[in-house]
Amino acid sequence: MALKLYNTPHHKKEEFQPLKKKHVSMYVCGPTVYDFCHIGHARSVVVFDVLLRFLRAKGFEVTYVRNFTDIDDKIIKRAHDLGTDTNSLAEKYINAFHDDMARLYMISPTFEPRATAHIKEMINMVRTLINRGHAYITGNDVYFSVETFKDYGSLSGRNIEDMKAGSRIDVNSNKRHPADFALWKAAKPDEPKWESPWGYGRPGWHLECSVMSNYYLGPSFDIHGGGEDLLFPHHENERAQSLCANGGIFAKYWVHNGFVMINSEKMSKSLGNFLTIKDALKTYHPEVLRLFLLSRHYRTPLDFSDAAVTASQSGLIKIYRTLKRLDALIGPVEPLHEDMINACFANKDSQSEKDSLLTQFSTAMDEDLNTAEAIGSIFEKIREINRVLNAANGSLKKDIHTALTNDRRQIYAACYILGLLNETPDDFFAQLNEQHVKKDQTDINVIEQMINDRNRARTEKNWTKADRIRDRLKEMGVILEDGPKGTTWRFDL
Repeated sequence: MALKLYNTPHHKKEEFQPLKKKHVSMYVCGPTVYDFCHIGHARSVVVFDVLLRFLRAKGFEVTYVRNFTDIDDKIIKRAHDLGTDTNSLAEKYINAFHDDMARLYMISPTFEPRATAHIKEMINMVRTLINRGHAYITGNDVYFSVETFKDYGSLSGRNIEDMKAGSRIDVNSNKRHPADFALWKAAKPDEPKWESPWGYGRPGWHLECSVMSNYYLGPSFDIHGGGEDLLFPHHENERAQSLCANGGIFAKYWVHNGFVMINSEKMSKSLGNFLTIKDALKTYHPEVLRLFLLSRHYRTPLDFSDAAVTASQSGLIKIYRTLKRLDALIGPVEPLHEDMINACFANKDSQSEKDSLLTQFSTAMDEDLNTAEAIGSIFEKIREINRVLNAANGSLKKDIHTALTNDRRQIYAACYILGLLNETPDDFFAQLNEQHVKKDQTDINVIEQMINDRNRARTEKNWTKADRIRDRLKEMGVILEDGPKGTTWRFDL
């Protein structure tokens, strides 16, 4: 089945056909590095990380570009407020972003350019737009003239005649039209600046992404992604200036993810209702956050709450518990690398794999990355496996052993696309226990001592004392699991 993606300007799902056979070029707008990224930013990065993984699993080679905006108004203001320079500020938050991405198990882009590394190309693009009559100079500023591009507004569905100066469009008497936007901004005192034919200044935000996408992917590429808040004016302006300067088609498919909401409002720094990724990871396991961010279709709003994230945690616990049961009965899983994952998907439609988990998972993902339905297929397989294990009562026939081994392989393959199951079950539960201890300030030494006391009571056949300790631990939210290798424990999360 072919992948379908919702193409924003056409308002419908379309079969994905890349410009070059078996090769996909994708550009996604990255962060403006003036502060720590929040959960809303994480959703966008996770969505396109999953798209990258799924495209590779379908046999495509992918060139993935995600930029850093390391010079703009917000960065300049924040650096001034903190008494530092823009380079140092940007470097700090680029490093913080990389730390967040590593903890969230993101695959690194093919290229991760910084805007300040492409000033020369930006000046050249502005010069081209001026020479072609699409831009004009006023003082030391240069503006793009939206009236010279007849298709302006078609990406976001806006009519240029209806665009009036307002909250999202700067009121500037030097503009010929209220929607005209800055390509080059004249330098102000104590601001970073570069020499140009129009005087010292710096590039406009929209220009930066146009230049970087063209530099790494050319004037025509397959997918342009980002949050829906970027659709207008950022993506509209990117498209306009790119087509006017470079020709081509710019992006064939425009993919936008929905907002993360808190109390029915978009999570954002401007509203002050955000939770940084860094702080969220102090409370929630990274895979729990990933599962939560993928629990709804990427184009729909996602309501953030502790209850919602905890529900995702409970679901992930079920998966890991089942895998732990499987490990005990059929042996530990062999390490899976990306080539093996891709081979699993390549063979999913064979006769022996008919109606398999990967077939159901892929069918859901092919429908515009329907991760909610894809995750549902994983949980249905988990329920099926537990029914089989319960019926087997610790003794597996050869054919059931083979089937369960295949099921487990497919679970890992599907979860790899979602960026899950990066830990062993024991490591996962150990990390959850550690987070729970930090959150509730539980004394882990007390728990360990009580377990030792219970084991001693069992050795002495003092069953009453052993049961009393077990009951007390249960009241503390601690679940014991007795096995051939001894007693393990976990919080009842």
